[in-house]
Amino acid sequence: MSDEANSIPDDIAGMNFEDALGALEEIVKNLEGGQVSLEQSIDIYTRGTRLRAHCDNKLKDATARIEKITKAQDGMITTTDLDAG
Repeated sequence: MSDEANSIPDDIAGMNFEDALGALEEIVKNLEGGQVSLEQSIDIYTRGTRLRAHCDNKLKDATARIEKITKAQDGMITTTDLDAG
């Protein structure tokens, strides 16, 4: 697939995770229903691919920001990256 096909349009890039996931679920429902033409199916499948990529990016960003909150023996609260152990 070309870079253009993989690029995320501004209308999708501006969506939060929940809105993008809802739009993706609607696309799946339409494709499974079989009520769209072949050309429409290709177009909405392409949009679905871009929505999925956007959702993946949002999840990766969220994962990178997650921190584990720990309480030390002396009572101090600290945070560490989730993957730091």
